[in-house]
Amino acid sequence: MCEIITNSPAETEAFAENFARELKGSEVIAFKGSMGMGKTCFTRGLARGLGFSGQVNSPTFALVNEYIGGRLPLYHFDMYRIDTWEDLYSSGFFDYKESGGVIAVEWSENIQGALDNDTITVVIERIDENVRKITVHRGGK
Repeated sequence: MCEIITNSPAETEAFAENFARELKGSEVIAFKGSMGMGKTCFTRGLARGLGFSGQVNSPTFALVNEYIGGRLPLYHFDMYRIDTWEDLYSSGFFDYKESGGVIAVEWSENIQGALDNDTITVVIERIDENVRKITVHRGGK
């Protein structure tokens, strides 16, 4: 387990960028944290750490955003509207898992039963306006 306090979105991104350098491929990163906690901000850092230089946005309306062109592809899912196994299958989640890229999942609570035991869980909690407590659990959903 790793725990850090970040004092700004830039610090959150920098932490995630450094974290991404340790990734080898095929990891699933499950975010836990309410709206506005910095999940997409963390994903921006992941993308940068994997070598992607383009824009990173929340996948709220797209369900999944693909960030290709870095050391590893990054697939950023928003599972907020996923309610059933059928929804999950139709999202392509399982196909992406087999791709060898890194998967970042917002609202992972909605697909808890589909996460493997080696899932990396990132819990983001609000301390105040810009301060966040980030806890990373490796290998435990």
